[in-house]
Amino acid sequence: MLPMFIDGKPTRVETAETIGVINPATEERLAEVPAGGPAEVDRAVAAAVRAYPEWRRTPAPERARMLHEVAARLRRHQDELVRLLTQEEGKPLPENDEELVWTADTFDYYAELGRHERGRLIPPGDPDQFNFVLKEPYGVVACIVPWNYPLLLMAWKVAPALAGGNTVVIKPSELTPLTTLRAAEVAFSALPPGTVNVVTGYGAQAGEALVRHPEVPVVAFTGSLATGQHITSLAAPMMKTLHLELGGKDPMVIGPDIEQDLAVRALAYAALINAGQVCTSTERVYVPRDRFASFASDLTDFVRTLRLGDGLESTTDIGPMIREPFRARVEAQVAEAVAQGARLLSGGARPARPGYFYPPTVLTDVHHGMCVMRDETFGPVIPLMAYGDFEQAIALANDSPYGLGASLMCRDPRLVKRFFEEVQAGTVWINDPLTDNYAGPFGGMKMSGLGRELGQEGLDEFLRVKHVHWDIVGAPKDYWYPYGQGGP
Repeated sequence: MLPMFIDGKPTRVETAETIGVINPATEERLAEVPAGGPAEVDRAVAAAVRAYPEWRRTPAPERARMLHEVAARLRRHQDELVRLLTQEEGKPLPENDEELVWTADTFDYYAELGRHERGRLIPPGDPDQFNFVLKEPYGVVACIVPWNYPLLLMAWKVAPALAGGNTVVIKPSELTPLTTLRAAEVAFSALPPGTVNVVTGYGAQAGEALVRHPEVPVVAFTGSLATGQHITSLAAPMMKTLHLELGGKDPMVIGPDIEQDLAVRALAYAALINAGQVCTSTERVYVPRDRFASFASDLTDFVRTLRLGDGLESTTDIGPMIREPFRARVEAQVAEAVAQGARLLSGGARPARPGYFYPPTVLTDVHHGMCVMRDETFGPVIPLMAYGDFEQAIALANDSPYGLGASLMCRDPRLVKRFFEEVQAGTVWINDPLTDNYAGPFGGMKMSGLGRELGQEGLDEFLRVKHVHWDIVGAPKDYWYPYGQGGP
């Protein structure tokens, strides 16, 4: 059984239960980790509390130097971490190479941004006074990370939290804890003990204990809407600060003027990367009615060329889904759609091989009454729906309780402007779907969550604001008590 990472070092704990980590491509057991609970959470939080005063007082340039060292160590271990990430999560090696690059670069980005400012001066109401605004850390931040991008979505929380002077306790997904533990050992060991801690376990035990802990004022979570709502109900009585990224049902609109081959390839990438297991995966597609048949045909031909396989194999385009229940949910959505009249153009049946594979699946004749067009799918399914005019396309794109991201493939600047102004989504991609920018805030509208990651906004999420009013002279004021007597 692997150790946790507490107080700056691998720490063995004794738990009654362990968690087996499975390779989703082979269904083989890779390792076991402890199923931690309140006792392990208490231990990790105590370490983070002890480390906090020193870390918050560490000058920003020195914090920046250490965060750059974290990034450098991640890069030195890139091959090892990418391979381990592929084994436990399933994405093909090229996708995990990209995840590792983004992870290291995120620490570099926030290393510099964290020493950019501490607050701002504001004009005083009197010449003998000084007014300023401070941005200060909260203390211990709980970072509850999902399985689909274990390192990247960890970095989006941990890097700005640390840059702001907070300490953290990470709870990785019980499905993918191995790379996080190894990254802690090789990279977070560059930080003072207790600054970063990793506790493994299930959400109902370790995750909930973190959320409830009285010495954890901030909870940053990426995951399902239902879990986010549960976290909110637990945190609200304690007035905790929450950052919740809760997924989506992202649309893509194919414009009337875009080159078809470009649109087909962009859509396939946006819908099928990581086997569709991305919070911003394209899960609803709207195509002009007059080009619908040819577009559906070309898309189907293209996705049939993509190769399923173990992510460690160089020929693999699409890896496995993470576990059987996730594949079964995708199958249920597709089956319901077909039963309600959808037409299956490709895929739709699991291959006869080990691993949790599901082929790229293209559906037409869908409508918004179907689960596949309403509920998050989180799998390699592309449902296509025809639209008449662009106004209808925008209305269809907005017809969802979610608002995480939205994509448009279009050359007409007038339609582009209408789209990004009228579509209700936290990120809008034009002709380049699912590309992030370290300086660009990421987060959703509507039921897709609270707060932002990345950019200056991502740093500010982990800083609370204090206004300081300083009267330098400190003389009595004529408006003090007692009234009507001209003061003392």
